[in-house]
Amino acid sequence: MLVLFETAAGYAIFKVLDETKLQQVDSLYKEFETPEKANKIVKLKHFEKFQDTTEALAAATALVEGKIGKSLKKVLKKVVAKEAHEQLAISDVKLGGVIKEKLDLSCVHSPAVAELMRCIRNQMEALITGLPQKELSAMSLGLAHSLSRYKLKFSPDKVDTMIVQAISLLDDLDKELNNYIMRCREWYGWHFPELGKVITDNLAYCKTVCKIGYRTNVAGSDLSDLLPEEIEAEVKLAAEISMGTEVSEQDIGNIRHLCTQVIDISEYRTQLYDYLKNRMMAIAPNLTVMVGELVGARLISHAGSLLNLAKHPASTVQILGAEKALFRALKTRKDTPKYGLIYHASLVGQTTAKNKGKISRMLAAKTSLAIRYDALGEDTNAEMGVENRAKLEARLRQLEEKGIRRISGTGKAMAKADKYQHKSEVKLYDPSGDSTIPSTSKKRKLEEMKEEEDEEIITPAKKAKKPKREPETAEVEGETSTAASEEPPKKKKKKQKKELEESVEVTEPTEKKKKKKKKVKEEED
Repeated sequence: MLVLFETAAGYAIFKVLDETKLQQVDSLYKEFETPEKANKIVKLKHFEKFQDTTEALAAATALVEGKIGKSLKKVLKKVVAKEAHEQLAISDVKLGGVIKEKLDLSCVHSPAVAELMRCIRNQMEALITGLPQKELSAMSLGLAHSLSRYKLKFSPDKVDTMIVQAISLLDDLDKELNNYIMRCREWYGWHFPELGKVITDNLAYCKTVCKIGYRTNVAGSDLSDLLPEEIEAEVKLAAEISMGTEVSEQDIGNIRHLCTQVIDISEYRTQLYDYLKNRMMAIAPNLTVMVGELVGARLISHAGSLLNLAKHPASTVQILGAEKALFRALKTRKDTPKYGLIYHASLVGQTTAKNKGKISRMLAAKTSLAIRYDALGEDTNAEMGVENRAKLEARLRQLEEKGIRRISGTGKAMAKADKYQHKSEVKLYDPSGDSTIPSTSKKRKLEEMKEEEDEEIITPAKKAKKPKREPETAEVEGETSTAASEEPPKKKKKKQKKELEESVEVTEPTEKKKKKKKKVKEEED
């Protein structure tokens, strides 16, 4: 049996001298306690050394991906193919399948083979002759570094130091430009103050000053290549009636020199911005799609590097740049800030003030994913950034519309809900049902009711004014009064009772009426 053993320095092929020892897996390590014992079990047949770290890295990456490298293929054809009848012990099952498919060699992988590999690695220095320990350690360290860089896809094109320097220079240029333009406007304003109000664009202002010099030269100069026709006409009109002071040629020369400096710095700033945009798309395309070139570059600059930024969680990315406000809020026990540098992103800027916090939190979460993908991912495209940005825009539209969906037809009527009104029913307690014994008799009740009705009838009659009687009516009443006076007193009482009963019958129920009629008949009888 042959054994394929991989090292950082090269490939080694061992010949197993005593295969019976492999059957005792648990006690196999005892046979490799000393170099003398190990040489009795296995013997080095061939060692293929790597020329440099590049070859070692290519071989290592091929083994990691389960492929046969050029150096391994060369060793197998040179040594193992001569003894094709022998089995080849390997440490990786996938590699064994590839070797068997391409070179038609029988490969073996078992727990006994794994234990044998471990024992050989323990006595590697004694078994592999002609390989010093220092050289093996140096090659192991170099291969480890190279393999780590390969796994992280490290390349000189992805150096983010250039971005940090470019964004810092861009900010410095903006400050200097503002100072220069302010000084230029104030300086030339003593000679031609009206020009600053007519021309608002700073670059156009400096170019115009360079071209005209004295304000008296405006009438004979052509400014059509710098200004629109309307503004050019206003400038010429303002030059005729200007209230500025006179200046010397030396003053105009210095002002023109300052204006040329502003123009040159502005052109260089434009060139630097294009360079920054290209570098950002090359190094962090997904981050650029999510927040833009300037905000992404400022985030990288603030963190120090793209890899350092990838280590930050989404909550830190959200408030990156607002550290003073954060610690001040923690110290005073007030609300912490909701956004830092990410506030200047276009997605946060186009939202309402109410939803800025929500959008900045969601944008920070997606941006942190994009940063990690750019820093540690294998692909260099911006598909993930475009997809996440589309999701955020859809969520933003939903927040702006407040989640209201349009309903048509019968759905509108179903969606309408009546306003809730609380109706409380207050029931009063009726104490009449507490006792079943009547407090007064029915006869007394009737008599009391009759007396109350008599009082009601009599009192309005007293209060009402008597109308003036005509002579005819007076005679009729006189006859009735005489007739009434002639009647006996018993009949008068009966008539009064009947009149009272008729008035009571209007208000009382029908059952009570019948009872009263019976009583009246009995009394008459």
